[in-house]
Amino acid sequence: MSYRPRTLDIQLDELLQVAPAVAIEGPKGVGKTATARRRASSVWMLDDEDQRALLSADLALSFSAEKVTLIDEWQKLPRIWDAIRRQVDEDAPPGSFLLTGSATPASSQGTHSGAGRILSLRMRPMALYERGEVTPSVSLKALLGAGGVEVSGSTEFGGTDYMEAVAASGFPGIAKRSADYREDLLEAYVQRVIDRDLPELGFASRRPEVLRRWLAAYAAASSSTAKYSEILDATTAGDGNQPAKGTTITYRDHLTQLWLLDPTPGWSPSLNPFTRLQQAPKHQLADPGLAARLLNLNAKKLASPRGAHMAGPLFESLATLSVKVAAEAARARVGHLRTRNGDHEVDLIVEGREGQILGIEVKLSSSVEASDVKHLLWLKEQLKDNVADLVVLTTGKYAYRREDGVAVVPLALLGA
Repeated sequence: MSYRPRTLDIQLDELLQVAPAVAIEGPKGVGKTATARRRASSVWMLDDEDQRALLSADLALSFSAEKVTLIDEWQKLPRIWDAIRRQVDEDAPPGSFLLTGSATPASSQGTHSGAGRILSLRMRPMALYERGEVTPSVSLKALLGAGGVEVSGSTEFGGTDYMEAVAASGFPGIAKRSADYREDLLEAYVQRVIDRDLPELGFASRRPEVLRRWLAAYAAASSSTAKYSEILDATTAGDGNQPAKGTTITYRDHLTQLWLLDPTPGWSPSLNPFTRLQQAPKHQLADPGLAARLLNLNAKKLASPRGAHMAGPLFESLATLSVKVAAEAARARVGHLRTRNGDHEVDLIVEGREGQILGIEVKLSSSVEASDVKHLLWLKEQLKDNVADLVVLTTGKYAYRREDGVAVVPLALLGA
């Protein structure tokens, strides 16, 4: 399978010119190894027991003169992190080490954080614009910049195509398969998490079916701020069998270690940073295709009355994934805004390093009405010149600006 360029490629190449060590982290199957191998002159695959034993016997890293050395699945040998950190302290040259990891170690005791030494990049499943379906015409980075940039372009990518993109997933090894095979692969992915990946982290569920029910309940809460107690209630089986609250917290912690949960944190325009932390996150799995599979939904069901209740939330999940990938390249943060009493909500807030704000609404529709932009215009009134731009992401055909200045952009046309 040929390599499809990723947004992270550009950022990674820039960092390798200045940083001695860079870690690429994210869930299994997103393409971390493929991306890293293209830059490596030597590769250590630590899911191979023999290679792990060899490297464990050479933590002085006598091979480190080679450039670039890739340590794949570094969490299988957590001590390697400290060994590389020491190499950085001893003035290893830029681009010496690449690490990839699909989980944080079960115990980080004795392992240095790497702060100020090893830079970390988050790799997510492919954004819609990375999949090669459509050539984007609107840049998120440009929207976040000076503001008021020209917005144009058209696409034939429509409503059913977006549902297909949701169900296909952004995992490179899965997305281009036939629909039936794709569903089998996603099913196997979920089962592997439960049967193998979690036990490798030191957590073996005594009742795997309950863990799967909790995952399905979390998937059903996609793009919402549902309380964890509500997700727990939705996990209850027909026989009234419900996991303990402490058990579900353990689920959440371990799935986070596997990078499978990607919630969107709450955001607030207040200068008080603690205000933001009081905002409830919007729930998102790492990939909307996983959410669809957990809920037994495919593209056909999502486009029918049987799955219509999840079409909007999962379209927002797809949009959120694309925005997060593009924002990472722009070195920006993504959150969502909801006032305490719920009278104002903005689906996504992208905040640049200079404090500039891009407000984004997501709408599963080809048309945009005045009611769809009222919260965006309210945001502009509150923050004035701090707002770089306002956008509504749609399933429509054309990208354009409304008379009130809000950009209307089909999701397929949004790129980095």
